Amino acid sequence: MSDLRPNPVFAALGTTIFTHMSALAVEHGAINLGQGFPDEDGPATIREAASRALIEGPNQYPPMRGRIELRKAIAAHAKRFYGFDLDPDTDVVVTSGATEALTASIMAMVGAGDEVVLIEPSYDSYRPIVEAVGGVVRTVKLAGPDWRLNEDALRAVLGPRTRAILVNSPLNPLGRVFERSELEALANVLRDTGAVAICDEVYEHLVFDGRGHIPLASLPGMAERTLRVGSSGKMFSLTGWKVGWVSGVAALMRPVANAHQFITFTTSPALQLGIAYALEHEMEFTINLTKELQTKRNILAQGIEKLGFKLLPCEGTYFLTTDISGLTNESDRAFCERLVREAGVALIPLSPFFAEGKPDNLVRFAFCKKREVIEAAVARLNAFFK
Repeated sequence: MSDLRPNPVFAALGTTIFTHMSALAVEHGAINLGQGFPDEDGPATIREAASRALIEGPNQYPPMRGRIELRKAIAAHAKRFYGFDLDPDTDVVVTSGATEALTASIMAMVGAGDEVVLIEPSYDSYRPIVEAVGGVVRTVKLAGPDWRLNEDALRAVLGPRTRAILVNSPLNPLGRVFERSELEALANVLRDTGAVAICDEVYEHLVFDGRGHIPLASLPGMAERTLRVGSSGKMFSLTGWKVGWVSGVAALMRPVANAHQFITFTTSPALQLGIAYALEHEMEFTINLTKELQTKRNILAQGIEKLGFKLLPCEGTYFLTTDISGLTNESDRAFCERLVREAGVALIPLSPFFAEGKPDNLVRFAFCKKREVIEAAVARLNAFFK
């Protein structure tokens, strides 16, 4: 066995922080505000549409790029909300979740030695996928108090060897939603390079306080160098279905489709038809979900701010990030581990979302839970800190 040589990127990975904190939550009977999945399933009508498709069939391999019904629905959604004109035959690929969409996009665009820019804090899957295909990661680090994209910082890392930049807005874990001026700064830099933008927009509709999501692809000159990743799981609270997609101009989508065919090839036809129905008939659910999440964010924020958690801007996503430096001298991870044991509430430390120069004073709350669960967690924290 000593001569076995697995891919060093994956061989070196440990247990994810999500698995670690969720296991501690189970062990200690804690309320889990760590992992970001809803407590409740999406509309029954969507599930019924998928159920009918499952029973009536066919249940054989659907087209590799996805059922045409779903690709048309994705194109219609992009037209309705952003004015994009997508060709369902050439500009859309359905994937088994957004992580697969990101993987296919990175594999399609990045080769050995190519540089890929990550904006940190960044979702934990980005770096290992890039490194596994031989890419070289460079980072732009957002910093408090405003956590904004900065054109000078972008120009310092994007250059002739940059092949792609991953742009996550609304941003997990911070909850930032990049403003037009920030995206324009990014577009200004991208125009001077040969890089593409892989835009992780899975929280595109979960934007609060009257803000609107602005796709980078909507800016002048950006559509031809942008891949957009979407997620039905976040829109319709059906995260276990793992139905995502990538869209972009045909020249970019051809290699994405080629990569996708050797990852999962396709996705359950019944679930695809369920999501096609959802995009056509249940977007009101998503709009109302955003309002409900904003209310839950406010309940959580009001409850924990008075305990000494310093709130960071939460403009979208499922997540509220806080600064704990006024509460403890511990690292974020040690604080979270102690909190789950002693207070019975599980959170996520943010340091795993950075590679180097990690801040160790930030923790993330997930508020995509039932209101009574959030209130119970706040009560436990109140009892613990007081």
